[in-house]
Amino acid sequence: MPNRDTVQEIKEKLSVLDVVQPYVKMMRSGKYWKGHSPFNKEKTPSFFVSPDRGTYYCFSSGQGGDMFTFIEKMEGVDFRGALKILADKAGVSIQAYDGGIDHSFTERLRDAHARAGQFFVRTFTKETPAWKYALSRGLSEETISAWGIGYAPDQWRALLEELTTAGFSQKELLQSGLVKEADGKPGTFYDRFRNRLVFPIRDSAGRTVGFIGRALSESEPAKYLNSPETELFKKSEVLFGIDKAKDSIRTRGYVLLVEGQMDVVHCHQAGFTNAIAISGTALSSAHITLMKRYADNVVFMLDSDRAGLAATARAAKLALSSGMHVKAVALPEGKDPADILSQDTHDFPKHLSEAQSIVEFFLSTILRNEQNRHKQILATETIVIPLLSAIESPLERDHFIGVVANGLGISLDAVRKSLSNRATVAKGMDGVRTSQMEEKVFEGAPLSPVLARAEALCATVLNYPDSALSKRIKDEYLRIMNEPLGDTVSHHALFEVGIALGEQPSPDACDDLIRSFERSVLEEQYEDALAQLRIAQAQGDLDAQKKAEVICSQLLKRIATCT
Repeated sequence: MPNRDTVQEIKEKLSVLDVVQPYVKMMRSGKYWKGHSPFNKEKTPSFFVSPDRGTYYCFSSGQGGDMFTFIEKMEGVDFRGALKILADKAGVSIQAYDGGIDHSFTERLRDAHARAGQFFVRTFTKETPAWKYALSRGLSEETISAWGIGYAPDQWRALLEELTTAGFSQKELLQSGLVKEADGKPGTFYDRFRNRLVFPIRDSAGRTVGFIGRALSESEPAKYLNSPETELFKKSEVLFGIDKAKDSIRTRGYVLLVEGQMDVVHCHQAGFTNAIAISGTALSSAHITLMKRYADNVVFMLDSDRAGLAATARAAKLALSSGMHVKAVALPEGKDPADILSQDTHDFPKHLSEAQSIVEFFLSTILRNEQNRHKQILATETIVIPLLSAIESPLERDHFIGVVANGLGISLDAVRKSLSNRATVAKGMDGVRTSQMEEKVFEGAPLSPVLARAEALCATVLNYPDSALSKRIKDEYLRIMNEPLGDTVSHHALFEVGIALGEQPSPDACDDLIRSFERSVLEEQYEDALAQLRIAQAQGDLDAQKKAEVICSQLLKRIATCT
């Protein structure tokens, strides 16, 4: 196999433009070169090349990559074939390599994760505390093996030494997220996962992209620890268990969305093999897009506490607006699917059979928990009406307008009027000034407004790394999010931003984007706080209600300053 020096030598001798031009007639366009897509027939050029970054992106087909991926696509070969073609073109000999896969830096990260998964499985013996814990949670040996569940030893550098011996560099291990650099001690590295039961996170193709570690010590501050965002693992795009669940989802016709990985594994162990979960983040548009590949129906089986209900309401609204049909299951308070299945597997189908449409689920929850008529109306207007508004089908929406009217004992016109008022308010909020660049970046983006705007900001920084604009964006992002801006971004966003801003953008070129990003962050926080307020009102929890009212008031004031 070739080593990374071979790949780098090819890239030093050939530019991406050298590789592309024999296939595509290119012309200069600002900082880029553009031409007609080699993948689709088109009248207007939508294929762009960035010589500076050594990458290309085709807007008409949504494909992007470097010179190796371009040759793979054009010649119908795998990486090895592309490497040979480019090595011959560059006059570079392919050297042997004594380690594992080296198809690209991405493939090196994949190999590191595969080897890490094998290491965790190998160290997961019956003598470890992890084994005792797994059995105490009701997991069978067959399930442990089938899911590749493992154990991260209670050692600082066990995995680091394993992967270093296998030929991985410190840079590769850091960017894989498998190891960390000690704070205040540059050059000192240690394992991210230690003394934990480890679940591999896989993409839909079954490739390991990250891990979730469950602490085995009660003194550990973080009960669950996820891999950080990396080139392989993007929390907003990965669904835990999708590789094992996708066929069953197609067959059964619906997704069973549960809270965590232990819930997913228990569901599959009991035969409910269409169960999946999100991994350490809120449900995103990308998650919805992935689910819709396999089914248009989803059943939420999430926590029934206030925070869980608020998360369900937001996730359901997103799913409804994408055209999915959404139901939810009310679990006993304090119980999750893993608890129910580990106690009595026969009880679980009963709960599942009681799934209600999401509108009926929240309406019945409000009516059950709140006897005060006025508070019922307020909670319905805040939680249920937005769900009605998100339903795509006019006929389905009209049906549920009747359900809400009957449930509350009010007229159909009153519900329709409330729905109409919400649409007017939403339209007004959408009128916040949005830059032309932002509109382009969002076009077809499978992300929420917050994530899409964050990606646009990140793409700007990567396009103009040493500029005053870049410094301003980093400072503003840190102020808004209280954490540094990441560096994970799609080819689509990188090229859209570069095309929109040109070669030397001014320091204030992204002011509109920064303002709308801050507003979208605050609006998400306000929506969550408002949902928790209504749930607190419905449950009669005065302390929680007062806290939520204060948070809502503070957020409204901040939102008003972002216009």
